[in-house]
Amino acid sequence: MYEEILSTKSVDDFENYKLFDVDLGDSQEMVLVKEIPFFSMCEHHMLPFFGKVHVAYIPRENKVIGLSKIPRLVEFVSRKLSVQEEITVNVAKKLIEILNPLGVAVVIEARHMCIEMRGVNKIGSVTRTSFYSGEFKENADRKKEFLDGIK
Repeated sequence: MYEEILSTKSVDDFENYKLFDVDLGDSQEMVLVKEIPFFSMCEHHMLPFFGKVHVAYIPRENKVIGLSKIPRLVEFVSRKLSVQEEITVNVAKKLIEILNPLGVAVVIEARHMCIEMRGVNKIGSVTRTSFYSGEFKENADRKKEFLDGIK
């Protein structure tokens, strides 16, 4: 069971993807994949956490990745002992490495069993982490567009 749940060794091993050249014209619109379900295991407490991941990027030079590869990347990154903050950063940094986009935005909203089942026992608490780069970090309108898109 744990081999399946904790199957990822390193985010560097994520290789099964293809980039596509598409004619985007002068458009610099974002690509948004939202509400990607995920689960992982907390490396501190060995208890699960789970939730939704929202990922966006702004293509550079007409380069896009297959849409199914974004949820696959999320699954790949989260299938190891981890913390939510690390998953957020690793998804974003891998997309930056693969695509060299004009910007990347990642938001994760998750419930942690280490909060709900023990300690403070706050059932239903949601933890939100985020990562913004490029246009999403430097341009408030772009960031707002992303945040409005994941509501």
